[in-house]
Amino acid sequence: MIAPSPNGRMSQASVSTGLTLLLALVWWFLPHPAVAAVAFLPLLLVAGLQMPFLLCLAFIAFSFFRLHEVFPQLYPLRIPQLLAIGTLGSLFVNLATRRISVFWSRELAVFSVFFLLVVIGALLATNRSAAMSSLTGTYVKIAAMVFAISWLLQKESQFRAVLAAMAVSGIAVGLVALHNKSNGLELVEGTRVTIGRSIGSMLGDPNDLSLVLLFPASFALAMLLTPELGRLWKLLGLITFIIVICAIVATQSRGGLLGICAVSGVFAWRRIENKALLISVGGAALGLLFVLAGVSDRASGGAHEEGIDESAMGRIYAWQAAMGMAIHHPLTGVGINNFISNYFDYSPHWDGKNHAVHSTWFGVMAETGLLGIGMFVTMIILIARIGLKTTRSLSPSCTHDYRPCLYACAQSVQAGLVGFCVSGTFLTMGFTWPIYILLALAVALSQYSSKHSQHASQNENPQNHKR
Repeated sequence: MIAPSPNGRMSQASVSTGLTLLLALVWWFLPHPAVAAVAFLPLLLVAGLQMPFLLCLAFIAFSFFRLHEVFPQLYPLRIPQLLAIGTLGSLFVNLATRRISVFWSRELAVFSVFFLLVVIGALLATNRSAAMSSLTGTYVKIAAMVFAISWLLQKESQFRAVLAAMAVSGIAVGLVALHNKSNGLELVEGTRVTIGRSIGSMLGDPNDLSLVLLFPASFALAMLLTPELGRLWKLLGLITFIIVICAIVATQSRGGLLGICAVSGVFAWRRIENKALLISVGGAALGLLFVLAGVSDRASGGAHEEGIDESAMGRIYAWQAAMGMAIHHPLTGVGINNFISNYFDYSPHWDGKNHAVHSTWFGVMAETGLLGIGMFVTMIILIARIGLKTTRSLSPSCTHDYRPCLYACAQSVQAGLVGFCVSGTFLTMGFTWPIYILLALAVALSQYSSKHSQHASQNENPQNHKR
């Protein structure tokens, strides 16, 4: 297929920019959110055809980091909905016109089986309305983006855009969280910071906020510690990591603090030879973070509770209930977003209220069954294998054509996965964005690394290539 000429692209961009400016002028005299939303449509159309990955990346930033809820002024513009329509439309158009190459992999196959199990479980769920709401409202979009990222992420510049987007989004969320903490806004239990709790945002739960903040930490450290990446990138990584740590400390989330130590430990393990010293320093750092966070002062799970605190006992009861759900529904589970509605029937202890599962592993097991947790763990193992392989193959010591941004992304996948596994033991992350973004990045990195190595071998052996 003949690619559009640069002049054609410039004319499309000029026309779309002109229409956007015209509609912006209309919005100036008629300030209605619908007019502002329509003003972006011409640019979305051009971006979808010429830069589909950037549109996809913007959708992920708004959907995962909830930027329209972090900055409520953006909420009436319906930006996530516009980006979702633009991203999916762009993906279909580019697939139909064969502008992007489609491939299949073992990781995508395992994810497809897991997704099918989630769909079947939702159809057979005890509370079908809640299950279908989560499936169609969030999880279908996540599944579509897994394939979109895997297929659209093909160039080094796009991997660089991923690093920048994760860092900038993490800074934005972290700064707002710290602003709320310093001004006593949106606090839970008097001390734990949240964002957008008053408007019903997902970030209104301190544990969910710490989850969102934890994800860019691995990207920040990778930018800071990757050789030859550039001073501006290292400075961006340092700023992002400091802000993210401070914001997670403000949430007082134990899972988030463990995740920070896990992510940092991955990078330290590769660089510090004395492992005993590393473990000792890591334990001391974790204790210091708990003290700085003031976890002992929390209204729930604080030092004033004797024995096993109420928060920990609630988790134990929830995990017991999850095991009961999985045993009684081994093939399909109780259905996505159905744990709370089934808690009363399976919990060994009833205190008058339903509890969240507060564990990725038990949550997936309860809502997708024993078969589902098996596929989920298999997916985790495959991501870990890609992380190890690409980190080695893309490192400066193993390649003649070293690409710092690719090596940074590979390290981010590896460290992010460890952080997910550790913090996921205490946070509910099975059907949220992080693990699926890591999956798509891992698949794209593996595909890029494979193509790059084949191309390099062909260049080194031109005679074999001719034959």
